[in-house]
Amino acid sequence: MGVDRRQFLKLAGIAGALGLGGSVGFQLLKPGSLDAAERMPTPYQMVFPKSQGNSEVMPNPKALKGRRWGMVIDMRKLTEEKARAAIQACNYYHNVPDIPGKQTIKWIWLTGYVNAFPEVENPFADPEIKNARFIAMCNHCDNPPCVRVCPTKATFQREDGIVMMDMHRCIGCRFCMAGCPYGSRSFNFRDPRPFIKKEYPLYPTRTKGVVEKCTFCSERLAVGKLPYCAEASGGAMVFGDVDDAGSELRRLLRSRYSIRRKPNLGTHPQVYYLV
Repeated sequence: MGVDRRQFLKLAGIAGALGLGGSVGFQLLKPGSLDAAERMPTPYQMVFPKSQGNSEVMPNPKALKGRRWGMVIDMRKLTEEKARAAIQACNYYHNVPDIPGKQTIKWIWLTGYVNAFPEVENPFADPEIKNARFIAMCNHCDNPPCVRVCPTKATFQREDGIVMMDMHRCIGCRFCMAGCPYGSRSFNFRDPRPFIKKEYPLYPTRTKGVVEKCTFCSERLAVGKLPYCAEASGGAMVFGDVDDAGSELRRLLRSRYSIRRKPNLGTHPQVYYLV
């Protein structure tokens, strides 16, 4: 079997990363050896072989799996009390600092109708909706401009649609903040750790000079649990698979009228508000 360009680059990358030059590197790339490419040990296995008692990290079998994750927020159920419970849970379990003023850090927050939906102009809309306070957050867009403008791939999109943030790779250029039309990203202008009221030990804190945001609690999904906000909202926030026609999220979207933030921009946000 021949060697295509993708396979060549893959093996060359492995050899380079592990410092395998000369004859060893040639053995990896020589014709015929690629027939067994899928059986080749991963870089982790080559550095930490099982013969030495090391085992590769495997996905948790309980992890939640979806083709396209999204969120529905039911404005009939979302009381001020439930919204604050959701925000507090998110802030605590993600070590979101409480920095006052313009340098505040926010993953999910409350905002008014005019700010959330500035393009929806309807003078006859239900006053109850126009005066309501909406939870705003990263919309995990299908077409996320923040991902396209990031020069280091610190922000990227998973196959299940979640827009992630790698704080270790972030160089603090803030291009993603300029690209996000929802203001869903925050920049650490200072060391945030002194502003954490009570540190949650199981989630990493951040440093000065990086951007952070909501990740749909990817760490929770990986162990089979729902996002903290959904769990704390008392049923007002429903997380689920948008592509699954049988999911509770899809049932709600079929039964109630929903709106999204700035849909005219073509970002295809995946947070829906039932109004």
